[in-house]
Amino acid sequence: MLIRIVRMTFQPEKTDDFLEIFRNSKDKIKAFEGCNHVELLQDLNHPNIYSTYSLWDSEEHLNNYRDSELFGQVWKATKALFADKPQAWSHRSVQV
Repeated sequence: MLIRIVRMTFQPEKTDDFLEIFRNSKDKIKAFEGCNHVELLQDLNHPNIYSTYSLWDSEEHLNNYRDSELFGQVWKATKALFADKPQAWSHRSVQV
């Protein structure tokens, strides 16, 4: 299981535009092969900073999504709204 977190800082006046993009895309992303969960988080102290939290079967599944037409459309529309460079991390759970 791969955990993917992407932190995005938006122009404050563009956050509603981003929320609309996410609303229209989340079910399509969840339906993508290998995607088990997609969630949107908002920074507690900076309301124009959002993170997506998604769970994938593997890095290959994530990369297939990232190479897809869906991702190309969603990312192009989303990145036009950024106020700063996004950050992304891939993790795996560690059993201790």
